[in-house]
Amino acid sequence: MADPLPRPSDLLTLPLDDWIEWLVKDQMVPLLRPVFQALQWPVNQILGGFEVALLAIPFLVFLVAGCAVAWRVAGRNVAVFTGVALVFLDLVGIWEESMTTLSMVLTAVLFCALVGVPLGIWAGRSDRFAAGIRPVLDIMQTTPAFVYLVPVVMLFGVGMVPGVIATIIFSMPPIIRLTNLGIRQVSGDLVEAGHAFGATPRQILFEIQIPLALRAILAGLNQTLMLSLSMVVIAALIGAEGLGLIVFQGIGRLDVGLAALGGIGIVLIAIVLDRLTQAVGDANGEPRSFRALFAKLAGRRPAAADEADPAGEPHSRGA
Repeated sequence: MADPLPRPSDLLTLPLDDWIEWLVKDQMVPLLRPVFQALQWPVNQILGGFEVALLAIPFLVFLVAGCAVAWRVAGRNVAVFTGVALVFLDLVGIWEESMTTLSMVLTAVLFCALVGVPLGIWAGRSDRFAAGIRPVLDIMQTTPAFVYLVPVVMLFGVGMVPGVIATIIFSMPPIIRLTNLGIRQVSGDLVEAGHAFGATPRQILFEIQIPLALRAILAGLNQTLMLSLSMVVIAALIGAEGLGLIVFQGIGRLDVGLAALGGIGIVLIAIVLDRLTQAVGDANGEPRSFRALFAKLAGRRPAAADEADPAGEPHSRGA
């Protein structure tokens, strides 16, 4: 039914799709593609290193090490589930694909942490930068995942590395937002006390703000990890391998069993990684510094300096 009232489109129609295609295809691709091609090198090296290392580890060694880490970090129940999940992945014949997917996720999370945590800290300490980056993060989080694939293919080509780059872009906003939130939630009184005692801005950041914001940072890392696992499946459309390729092949052949197999593998890996990352910064044993975090992972008791409460006073060792 025709609209009886006049509309703006009756006078003017904006060819926005043509403008975006001209900007990306005719301007950005010829100008910036050599730069983006060069940016693939570090991603390719780290991805290849993770994949070779994970596939070179014998299954039984990986099983024992994975269960031991899960037991140390998250307890007996998670360790048992980890062992059952790893054995299941091998029994159904998708162990190699699972390791490829895990290498892609680890690479994406590593780059997200290296870029996202500094940006989150910057946003937490600068209102102007936080206001400027907020709409960028909104766009990154609300843009459909499939939309990322077209410019990524134009600028980076197809294959594993472009799939990881698309995963990095898609998964980075949570760690930036939650790092920003964690830094801003640190009590202003503690920061003022640090200034009063002559602490430098670097000391305030690394000895007050980051330790107290570590729980929020780990929560952001957990969400980034989950988004990475969902994106590596979609990245199979541009040549990424792993469990996503199994799902894509199952869809293409209308093979519900094959698609379900890849999906179950993704779910099992996601549950294991989610429980491990949540347990690292749980409420019962929240690490208050990176030293305490590494001590927890290694099974050692944190030093006395790391057992101080948020106000800087050590816990009582007497009563």
